Amino acid sequence: MQKSSNRTKFKNFNFPKPAFKKRRQKGSRRELSRKLAEPTKEHAFNIKSRLFIVWSFLLAAGVGLGVNLYNLQIVRGPKLTEKARNQQMVNLRPFIPRRPVVDRNKDLLAIDRPVYTLYAHPKLFEKSNHQMAEQLSPVLGQDTAELEKKFDAKKSGITLATALPEEIADRISSLHLNGLESIQKYSRLYPQQDLVAEVVGYVNLDRRGQAGVEYSQEKLLERSMQTVRLSKAGNGALMPDYAPDGFFNSDDLRLQLTIDSRLQRVARFALKQQMEKYRAKRGAVIVMDAWDGSLLALVSQPTYNPNEYSKADISLFKNWTVADLYEPGSTFKPLNVAIALEAGIIKPEDVFNDPGYIQVADRTIKNAENKRYGRINIAQILQHSSNIGMVQIIQKLQPSVYYGWLERLGLGQSVDTDLPFTVNSQLKSQEEFLVTPVEPATTSFGQGFSLTPLQLVQMHGALANGGRLVTPHVVQGLIDTKGQIHYSPNRAVPRQIFSSTTARKVVEMMESVVDDGSGKASQIPGYRIAGKTGTAQKASRAGGYIIGAKITSFVSILPVEAPRYVVLALIDDPRGENAYGGTVAAPVAKLVMEALINIEQIPPSKPMTQTPTSPR
Repeated sequence: MQKSSNRTKFKNFNFPKPAFKKRRQKGSRRELSRKLAEPTKEHAFNIKSRLFIVWSFLLAAGVGLGVNLYNLQIVRGPKLTEKARNQQMVNLRPFIPRRPVVDRNKDLLAIDRPVYTLYAHPKLFEKSNHQMAEQLSPVLGQDTAELEKKFDAKKSGITLATALPEEIADRISSLHLNGLESIQKYSRLYPQQDLVAEVVGYVNLDRRGQAGVEYSQEKLLERSMQTVRLSKAGNGALMPDYAPDGFFNSDDLRLQLTIDSRLQRVARFALKQQMEKYRAKRGAVIVMDAWDGSLLALVSQPTYNPNEYSKADISLFKNWTVADLYEPGSTFKPLNVAIALEAGIIKPEDVFNDPGYIQVADRTIKNAENKRYGRINIAQILQHSSNIGMVQIIQKLQPSVYYGWLERLGLGQSVDTDLPFTVNSQLKSQEEFLVTPVEPATTSFGQGFSLTPLQLVQMHGALANGGRLVTPHVVQGLIDTKGQIHYSPNRAVPRQIFSSTTARKVVEMMESVVDDGSGKASQIPGYRIAGKTGTAQKASRAGGYIIGAKITSFVSILPVEAPRYVVLALIDDPRGENAYGGTVAAPVAKLVMEALINIEQIPPSKPMTQTPTSPR
């Protein structure tokens, strides 16, 4: 029993754990830690593998970055630099107005002016539509009710005017009305309206010349301005510090013409007056200084207003004095006389018999109105405009030689001029001319070939200046505001066609036409004037001539004692009786010559009281 109680006594007694067991447990942990801390060969291999992979990745990345950097900076560097600069720079060519055009006296003929397109946005109006219409109506010159109707129909973007002058735009701006928007642009203005339209021409909406010197001299009229690259900020604003010096400045050069507006105005008035009197289809006046070929006046009628070119007949844009052909008729006879004199087949004192008709092959050629003049000298042949006398003169010349002279004069070619749209004159082929006897005969009195009015003036200029064929032109050059010339066109050296002796003799013969012949209507007291009338049949496009249709003309040279100026008046298809070169065209030339004498201060040739006499 006691034994059992002892067991019970010690049953719940916690004996301390043996010390050696505790030490053994501590020793086991240390051993385990030591074993865990000491990597095995497999573990060490794994660590090295990982390090190798990491270093390989880093090395590969470094190499990749290096290659990419080399590619960016060395291989693609220039292209990327250019691309970056393109993003940072902008190509700018600011709008530069066309150069103005002035006449020989510096009177303005064409200029660029700022105009405005005016828009209305009724939704932004602070006043009622009716009030806005009332305020704008007198300024714009538009009906109040119509304006209000426009405002009621649309809330925004209403076009009120497309070419509003600057002074009107300023008046509208001074009203301080909200809801209006104006956009500036430039428009070409022609202050003289239709006065020089056939010479100056016009520009279209794209600001490109379409006629006249606006077309032929566009390179001179457009100011040269290079496209410049400017830096721009991040917001797109230009950085003006990088603009080259003088970039925003333009020159003050103007294109000066040889045309005299005063003479042009007189010529247009005289021509229109005579055309209305004879109900003519069209007409022209040309005045040329034969010494250098400068054109002082060039008028064609009808014409157009270049400020409103869209309303004009498109056929008027082409100056017919350089673009249309006609048969000159008797105005070509002095040139044939000069050819014969120069070729030595006639002398000024030679006499011919004019029975009123002549047989050439199978054709019978007659004088106008079947007149016969009997025995007449060379001057009288011109004075009476004898066709028979001219045929007899040219028959003395070999056809091949005569054809060569016509080519030397420029027939079959175009006039070298600075006006656009010139056409070639027409002359029969040499083969046809040589095998058909009637061809030289009809050419002798100005039929069977055709030329432009300007080319006829050029040829008569050779009689006025001593035998030289000059270049007719209207461009003087580029001048600044002080009148100093900065550019003059290079022109061909004049060709010597006739001797000065021949030219002078023919001019003196032409004087008899004005003194005693069909050109009496062009006489100006105190001045010696040479001239030649022409009343030519109009050729039909289908061949032959149009019945009853004619072109009347008169060409003059003055003053005879010192020839310099050539004046041509031409009126196409005049109606009514007594419509001839001496009655229709000569009076026009007279008015123009009187104005020319006054403008150029040409001194009288002889005392005012002296009666004109024939040089025969």
